[in-house]
Amino acid sequence: MRQPAIFFGHGSPMNALGGPFADAWRALGEAVGKPKGVVMVSAHWETMGLGVTAQTDPETIHDFGNFPAELHAMQYPAPGSPALAARVAELTGAQQTTQWGLDHGTWSVLAHVWPEADVPIVQLSLDRRLTPRQHHELAKRLAPLRDEGVIVAGSGDFVHNLRTWKRQGGEPYDWATHFNEAVKAAFVRGDDDALIDWVGLAENAQLSVPTDEHYLPLLYVAAQRLPGDDISFFNDVIEGGSISMTGVRIG
Repeated sequence: MRQPAIFFGHGSPMNALGGPFADAWRALGEAVGKPKGVVMVSAHWETMGLGVTAQTDPETIHDFGNFPAELHAMQYPAPGSPALAARVAELTGAQQTTQWGLDHGTWSVLAHVWPEADVPIVQLSLDRRLTPRQHHELAKRLAPLRDEGVIVAGSGDFVHNLRTWKRQGGEPYDWATHFNEAVKAAFVRGDDDALIDWVGLAENAQLSVPTDEHYLPLLYVAAQRLPGDDISFFNDVIEGGSISMTGVRIG
């Protein structure tokens, strides 16, 4: 059965410990069921050249600091899949590697989607040599995986500006709301060109995307859309004024 493509707004690593966003991720996992595997593109694995994790037992990477010991101790022992890594390499030309594992953009989310840690996961890196359009074109090569029982996923945030983060919470900035809504509208109408040329999506777009590593993973999900695919959103909230938790499911 054809699998969906899913973008997760992952926000703070603290979401790994639970809360309303984690509850929505768990509900999504229950609705989707268990695929044969997941190819995840995370904001937190940037490389010069394209890599895909190929080990059997990927490490849980705690790529953050100054968080509670409980979070640093958390493990997500999901298996890898050398066979899926080889298939991704075949489709994309990625270099298979064991020098990475599951970073928090992946495990902090999937620990709730599939809490039994029994779905094989590989990560595909963000190749920093590529333009946004080249990322989108690369992502299209992953399309056969959906019909092979594999979910293509991305993890980042539509809006990600830590410099303007309100530690005490509060209403979203207008520019953050406008950009978040513009991204959603582009998804609904299937306007991938608008998503690729994101600077023109809304006024002050670069306040929402001061650096693009949290935005680019959504292009990998947008590129999977096929005729007739439904679009739905979850966790559609902006935290701290300038971090979007919005997720997208295609199909």
